[in-house]
Amino acid sequence: FAIGGLAVGESTEEMYEITDFTTDLLPENKPRYLMGVGRPENLLEAIERGVDMFDCVMPTRNGRNAYLFTSKGVLSIKNSQFKDDPSPVDDECDCYLCQNFSRAYLRHLFVAKEILALQLASIHNLRFYLNLISEARKMILEDKFTEWKKEKVEKISQKLTINKEEIID
Repeated sequence: FAIGGLAVGESTEEMYEITDFTTDLLPENKPRYLMGVGRPENLLEAIERGVDMFDCVMPTRNGRNAYLFTSKGVLSIKNSQFKDDPSPVDDECDCYLCQNFSRAYLRHLFVAKEILALQLASIHNLRFYLNLISEARKMILEDKFTEWKKEKVEKISQKLTINKEEIID
């Protein structure tokens, strides 16, 4: 069963209310698919409301625009604060980017307009989403989802970029 037409202008609270209303009408033993909702914190809220599947362009679109999701929050890799940063984008991530390249190198690729930057950032963001949903599944099975979700949303919603005006185009 698909839930569509959300995340197109209504407030976040309205989106959650409509999701609650809709999932209450759907059979619990059938998959529930929420279309087009993609912020990590929104996915976790939707899971808590009974949604099973999602699709959204956010991980790849944000990646192509130099915004990366991490276990500690969101960062804009074009920011000058990352110019000489030797650390991985996310030290808790096992993706190809985080295992092989630094924040400084990825920033360089974006500033130089190298297509590899778009690919690496997209790979990273997709892996972040896969890890997030896998962890959510584990917490549900361990009956720890609600408390985990609260802590997780607080962490991943942080902005890790010092000053947006420092972004280089």
